[in-house]
Amino acid sequence: MSALSTPSPFSMRYRVAAIQYEPILGEKERNIAKLLSLVEEAATRGARLIVLPEMATVGYCWESRSEVAPHVEPIPGPTTEHFHRIAARYGCFIAIGLAEVDPATQVYYNSVALLGPEGLIGTYRKLHSYSSEPRWARDGDLGMPVWETPLGRLSALISVDAVYFEAARVPALHDVDVVLFPTNWLEEKCPCSYWIARAFENGVYFIAANRYGLERGAQFSGGSCVLNPDGSIQAYLGNGEGIVYGEVDLERCRDKRWGGEERVGHRFADRRPAEYIPVVHNSYLWEPLHYHSLYGLGELPTGQLSCIGIIQTHLSTIPAQSHARTLQTLHAMMQSFMHDYAPASPDVLVLPELMLPGPVPRETNRQPDYTIAHFHDGAIQIPGPETQALVALAEELQISMVVGVAEKAEGTYYNTVLLIDPEGIYGLYRKIHLTQQDRLWASPGNLGFPTFDTAVGRIGLATGYDVLFPETLRVLAAKGADLVCASAFLNFPNAIGLPSTCALHHTHAEPQGYDLLHYLIWRVRAAEHNVYLALANWHGEYRDVAANGLSGIFSPTYTTYPCQEVVAEEDEPFLMMTVDTREQRTGRRTTHQLGYAPGDVAGSLTGELAYDLRDSIPGNVVRSKPLLRKRLPQWYLDVVRKE
Repeated sequence: MSALSTPSPFSMRYRVAAIQYEPILGEKERNIAKLLSLVEEAATRGARLIVLPEMATVGYCWESRSEVAPHVEPIPGPTTEHFHRIAARYGCFIAIGLAEVDPATQVYYNSVALLGPEGLIGTYRKLHSYSSEPRWARDGDLGMPVWETPLGRLSALISVDAVYFEAARVPALHDVDVVLFPTNWLEEKCPCSYWIARAFENGVYFIAANRYGLERGAQFSGGSCVLNPDGSIQAYLGNGEGIVYGEVDLERCRDKRWGGEERVGHRFADRRPAEYIPVVHNSYLWEPLHYHSLYGLGELPTGQLSCIGIIQTHLSTIPAQSHARTLQTLHAMMQSFMHDYAPASPDVLVLPELMLPGPVPRETNRQPDYTIAHFHDGAIQIPGPETQALVALAEELQISMVVGVAEKAEGTYYNTVLLIDPEGIYGLYRKIHLTQQDRLWASPGNLGFPTFDTAVGRIGLATGYDVLFPETLRVLAAKGADLVCASAFLNFPNAIGLPSTCALHHTHAEPQGYDLLHYLIWRVRAAEHNVYLALANWHGEYRDVAANGLSGIFSPTYTTYPCQEVVAEEDEPFLMMTVDTREQRTGRRTTHQLGYAPGDVAGSLTGELAYDLRDSIPGNVVRSKPLLRKRLPQWYLDVVRKE
């Protein structure tokens, strides 16, 4: 077939398009005709890679296998042939979502087909089913392929796949450049934070084609977009039918350094796969209370309603000075906060990274020698007089504290986070993921990702840079962590704002007007792992060092606005929030067998009811961790491979 344009065999820069469309349920011919028109329009305007929504040809909300049966077809098949003609004519590549049937088994799949000028390049079958999909479709069985094309290395995800970081991480570890993302995302303001997180953490372009409109009571969100490798929004369409155009620059997405102009580190070189083994374990397959209590080794602590606090400190507050003076400053600051906010008081208070010896050397000028000397000379022994003073402060205020320090242990230096309570040093974590500056003076941590049982619940420790790697919180969550306390010293990433959407939602899914905090990576990290995250960062500029704040306490789930979280502003150094780590929202301890005599349960006609709630799912999301239960670890092995 002849093409209207003859593209170069390989392109480093090219135009892309995402189609936003509202399919009519079951009206396949009408949908295909309209989609062909939109795709041809995009191709004539120079788009070389075009993405259509999930299930774009037939609609999404199918009740049963028998209902969707008249509309399924094989790949390749009649629909892919229609779109292949356009791909051949214009020399472009098209990703289309459709309902697929496997002729060999008659099993149905929610699939995306990638077509090029020469025909079918590959098929991706949605791995992680959403909501009603198991009524008619099977989880995908083709893994996460990466396709070599003249436009670079391409892969695909479909809709809720993006909630599971592993689904994007595996293709990224195989050097994917662009993720094609047909979706039917609903009841959330889009571009969605999960999409942005997947682009950001992997340094890939992310082309999301979402539908809009109302179908069988489900309100879809639009927000089709092109996301840059740093997560920023290149272009998007809030609602209605249309085409979103953008550009891919392969040179940009193949540079995996991150941190803005400072280039703080590397997305993949800084990973520590040997520490991630629990990521490929199906740890929440069985009921978590039973699982964690097996053999009397790891029963979850009771949990309670607790108050968590964070301190966001300006870099100039703790200049390079003696440890004694720093501890005096910290003592006065915390006494002041406790007085001002009384009678409210945190059970656990999280402070920024490297409080001792302070994050900024006396002389900086970006000279490595100054940095090394500052942290080596200021590193403390644990235990020692400095930790003794911190324990005394915790006892005086009757709180637990999480604080970052530089540690010297047997001639080796670590960037360390301590959990201190009135009785002593309760927990210690040594930073595993090191930034470029950390590598000058510190060694990677050698204690793994430990957890610590407290009255508040099971606590994991980390630094902000650790939390940027999604594997960190996945490991801690798999160990049953309720709360992750992270001391941070970062000047990235920033929040991403978004204007009000014109998509109609049944629930209040957004603030009115512009949302400055539409996307914040810490919110995604907490929700995707079903943990509370308390992160305390430095802020401001001092000498030639900067930190961007955005400290906060984030919820184990987010669905509607306002989010259950607190986020610090620059002039807000101290924040608190209540967290609930009880197994049931009622707060009653539930790991003992409960017996009910006749009449104790209204409407009981069967006599005594007796059961053990260790064999049921807790009613609190931080304990039940539904997103861990729905994972498919059999596909995630590449996350832990060295190469």
